[in-house]
Amino acid sequence: MKLHIHKTKPSEYYTTENLTREIFWNLYNSGCTDHLILHNLRNSKSYIENLDLCIKQNEEIIGHIISTKAIVLSDKNQKHEVLCVGPFAIANNHQNQGIGSQLLNHLIDQANIAGFAAMVLFGNPNYYQRFGFKNAKEFGITTKDGHNFDAFMVLELYPGALTDIKGRFFEDPAFEINNDEFGEFEKRFPKKEKGDPKIKIHI
Repeated sequence: MKLHIHKTKPSEYYTTENLTREIFWNLYNSGCTDHLILHNLRNSKSYIENLDLCIKQNEEIIGHIISTKAIVLSDKNQKHEVLCVGPFAIANNHQNQGIGSQLLNHLIDQANIAGFAAMVLFGNPNYYQRFGFKNAKEFGITTKDGHNFDAFMVLELYPGALTDIKGRFFEDPAFEINNDEFGEFEKRFPKKEKGDPKIKIHI
């Protein structure tokens, strides 16, 4: 199986947005907004071209991941730049084959090369712990609302990177959805029916 990872080209944006939509549709919420988040992240000040990656098999995009700039704000209002990971999608018929691991490990390598201190995400601890992600509370980092929960995880990209970085985590405003904008954006994609979420998240 020949796989190739590369920076996502503008001509591939729609394909990766549609893949994200397919994977997250009715997964955690009724319907999906992750594809709009991905679209808006690419138009944000937080966008990093080198950390927008897709993986191909025989010229077909079968996975995508992105990481964008975010901040940890200290109790003294000091801003520390970190990365926010996601959306992250692997085509259903290519899951559980190690493809997602290859893509995430490549993203981590690129983040290291770029000199970032840490990566933050919201995801399944049973999956992300194998890559070194730990609960954010171990680093003194909370959500912007001051909360911690199992799915809120952080990867220190080099030893001691977070020693002086504590506080509340703020991702890009692109993660906030405007319903009117979403309605227009959704018209670009094939019609799908909303249903009950397959996975319940308890925070």
